[in-house]
Amino acid sequence: MPPQTAVVVLAAGAGTRMRSKTPKVLHPVAGRSMLSHALHAGAEIDPTYLITVVGHDREKVGAAVAEVGKELGREIVSAVQEEQLGTGHAVQCALDTIAADFTGDLLVTTADVPLLDGHTLSALLDEHRSYAERPAVTVLTFVPDDANGYGRIVRDADGQVAEIVEHADATPAQAKIKEVNSGVYAFDASVLRTMIGRLSTANAQHELYLTDVLRLAREAGHPVHGARLVDQNKVTGVNDRVQLSQAGATLNRYILERHMRAGVTVIDPATTWVDASVRIGRDVVLRPGTQLFGETHIGEDAEIGPDTTLTDVVVGVGASVIRTHGERAEIGDGASIGPFSYLRPGTVVGEEGKLGAFVETKNASIGAHSKVPHLTYVGDATIGEYSNIGASSVFVNYDGVNKHHTVVGSHVRTGSDTMFIAPVTVGDGAYTGAGTVLRRSVPPGALAVSGGPQRTIENWVQRYRPGTAAARAAAEAIAADETSNKTIEQKDGNQQ
Repeated sequence: MPPQTAVVVLAAGAGTRMRSKTPKVLHPVAGRSMLSHALHAGAEIDPTYLITVVGHDREKVGAAVAEVGKELGREIVSAVQEEQLGTGHAVQCALDTIAADFTGDLLVTTADVPLLDGHTLSALLDEHRSYAERPAVTVLTFVPDDANGYGRIVRDADGQVAEIVEHADATPAQAKIKEVNSGVYAFDASVLRTMIGRLSTANAQHELYLTDVLRLAREAGHPVHGARLVDQNKVTGVNDRVQLSQAGATLNRYILERHMRAGVTVIDPATTWVDASVRIGRDVVLRPGTQLFGETHIGEDAEIGPDTTLTDVVVGVGASVIRTHGERAEIGDGASIGPFSYLRPGTVVGEEGKLGAFVETKNASIGAHSKVPHLTYVGDATIGEYSNIGASSVFVNYDGVNKHHTVVGSHVRTGSDTMFIAPVTVGDGAYTGAGTVLRRSVPPGALAVSGGPQRTIENWVQRYRPGTAAARAAAEAIAADETSNKTIEQKDGNQQ
């Protein structure tokens, strides 16, 4: 049986280079904060302990930790680092929250490496446990394009890790070393407890360096190993908004590649953005300009886009969503949405339903096979099955103080420009005429009309709008009609 595991995520730093009121680790990448990404990665290996070390802005960061814990359905301990005295001190604070008899493996990572995933942590742990002689530490290393600012991995003649030298303390020869420390480690917890008590602040930063544990462990005769990571993006830290943007673009590429390998077609990855929490079924097509955020779930064989943004939207199997903005809505199997539809929260479109061009919905349930083809607002309403709402209709749900609900039955046909003055009910199989204003409920199978006989007041424009362009156009048309009529009369007279 493998030893127990603890994961420690360091999140106590100030992150001043972000120039933000928001703590650095709470800035989002692909729909999650950097801290959330780190905690999700740690949780993937199902550790006995999952610990976050908090310091600066501990109230905000601690609250975010609690929310991620609820999302993951597990306890995440917050260890408080009252003073930021270095990474060694931060891990010491974390160790104080772990049972004294814990003798397993302890992984340490940081909250500003959002691309680090559970697979990489698991591989590091497997490497750490693979050696015949149990190592004190296995450090994850990489070779960056620019090693400036990174701790250098100093190896002995046998190629084993001798120590990590921080950039500020490196000699000119050590500064030329290309292999650097990622800040991600797997420790033997028993050795770590012993060595961390021997740390000293005798360095350029006057801090307790966690990296010094490796040297102390070697001096005590314990094996220390380095596992080199090929993809440096996995452990590239984020310190400012330029790096945040770069990390977001790289993570989005990883996410799209994962979906494409799982059977999703992405027409133009350069203009397609998908959050880490989005789920997409097989044979879905994402067209250019598609953005899928939050807890959006796309069913198999659906087509999304182009130019579509969906946040927390469930899209059914085989549905089509074109040039649409949607939030907290549900779209049924085979439904057709768009172009230029706006689905606000609370919208539910049934199986094979349709929302067409320039349709806006809010808190509305549209039944299976029902259609709202174009130029219509449906708010606070329930529409049954197989009904059709005519163009330019409005569900008038607000009286200036309160919102009211409209119910339209099944197999209803409403004419263009129908106004539903809520609260009102239209029974199954009913019709309305074009331009109808419904102030009272319509019984099943009835025809509702509200307009009286048409009145035409001739020459009204010339009398009441004299001198306008409309009056001149009318006068010219009347004169032309009179000329045309005279010509016809003359022809008729000649024929006689």
